[in-house]
Amino acid sequence: MSKIGLFYASSTGNTESVAKKIKEMMRGVQIDLIDVSHCSADAMNQYDFIIIGASTWGGGDLQDDWDSYFVNLEKTDFSTKTVALFGLGDQEEYNDNYLDAMGTIYEQIVKNGAKVVGSWPTDGYEHDESTAIRDGEFVGLALDEDNQEELTDGRLTKWIAQISPYFIK
Repeated sequence: MSKIGLFYASSTGNTESVAKKIKEMMRGVQIDLIDVSHCSADAMNQYDFIIIGASTWGGGDLQDDWDSYFVNLEKTDFSTKTVALFGLGDQEEYNDNYLDAMGTIYEQIVKNGAKVVGSWPTDGYEHDESTAIRDGEFVGLALDEDNQEELTDGRLTKWIAQISPYFIK
């Protein structure tokens, strides 16, 4: 059975809530929920399969706990790891930097060798810019709990179906 480390940070509880939903919805795997504000610098080294959840704050910033933990991402070798990302943001209030935190994390883990799965279409979102878009798609699941909360469960179901073949071995 696959063992997945689901790393997240949450100021308002939204990212944590989504992380818990992912754990409930993914069957056939063991998922360890890990809040980056309470984990060791080398915690990701324990997993070959990783899911990362991050929210974007202010002008495209990482949430505070991810900002503090980011130096550890810079030092982690992801060359043997399969990673899926999900990001939360407010596409109406911050439409010029929607999900930029997910883009920042993506850039670093790819630089360090990660195989990233689970890109997501940009259809159905209203934003102007995002550093989390590559080749016309988000680098991971895009969620907006402020303006599209009613779409979250359906998006999670589709995204989990998409990433599961990479994580359930």
